[in-house]
Amino acid sequence: MHIETLKIFCDLIETKSFSKTAKLNYLSQSAVSQQIKQLEERFEKRLVERGVRTLQPTEGGKIFYKGCRDILDRYYQLERSLTEDTNVIGGTVKISVIYSIGLHEMPYFIKEFLRKYPNVNVHIEYARAPRIYDDVCANMSDIGIVAIPGKDRRLVETNALFSDQMVLITHPGHALASKKKVKLEDLKGVPFVAFEHSIPTRKYIDKQLRKHSVKPDIAMEFDNVETIKGAVEIDAGVAIVPLPSVQREISNGTLKAIKFTDANMKRPICMIYRKDKIFSTAGRKFIDELEEMVNNLGPELVKMGFATKGECCQEDLPD
Repeated sequence: MHIETLKIFCDLIETKSFSKTAKLNYLSQSAVSQQIKQLEERFEKRLVERGVRTLQPTEGGKIFYKGCRDILDRYYQLERSLTEDTNVIGGTVKISVIYSIGLHEMPYFIKEFLRKYPNVNVHIEYARAPRIYDDVCANMSDIGIVAIPGKDRRLVETNALFSDQMVLITHPGHALASKKKVKLEDLKGVPFVAFEHSIPTRKYIDKQLRKHSVKPDIAMEFDNVETIKGAVEIDAGVAIVPLPSVQREISNGTLKAIKFTDANMKRPICMIYRKDKIFSTAGRKFIDELEEMVNNLGPELVKMGFATKGECCQEDLPD
């Protein structure tokens, strides 16, 4: 029996899905089904209930899962012990990240990590925050990276990384574009392009606006920063976005970015993972290297809008 087979079984129990388990292990659904069938034939015992709405382990499956999970955790610990004194580190790290961070902020850190550890395969998947929490809880992702984390009462550990400087963006020909700095009250009566209500960044921005008794004139709402930028580029309104996400547009002259004088708005970026997670050597090394990099942000990154985690207060988070 191979360690990969035990991992597939654990993935199936944790994800409750043959399709998700197949995707997680780069296999077909039929291959996953066949491996589970072989396990059941070996032990002459049904391990999963297939005829129910949500896949569930049988009583025997629960016992087998507990044993498999223990074996896998011990294996990863052994792997880490054998490789921690060498720079030849390989393996795969699965990361789920929200779109704005994945597209505009993580590439720098991933590039630096792979420069030091070229044998590690960093697999990144973009998703919205609720799915990232689900994937981390189900062990489909080793690490999740989200903005403005919510209070999740499941098995999730939250680790603050850094924060984004939030700025006002306008079309170059907009009336506010000539200002070097603005106040939040300058947004009164101005068409505003916002994130959708369900997006944590929207909740954070709304809280800052309420603090200053500003009710924006919402012209449009979108679920991602790319569409918001596009709307502002055609002068459909102004928006508040993370500065790192608009560096290209600022350089190209298609957008103007303006800081606020009456609000130091910074969006916290956090890493999440299961509290009981036993990381592979590659996973543990990725966390350590990422934390070291963000603790030593250089002037160029600060200019791009990155800030240390200590520069965003807990009281600034949405209620």
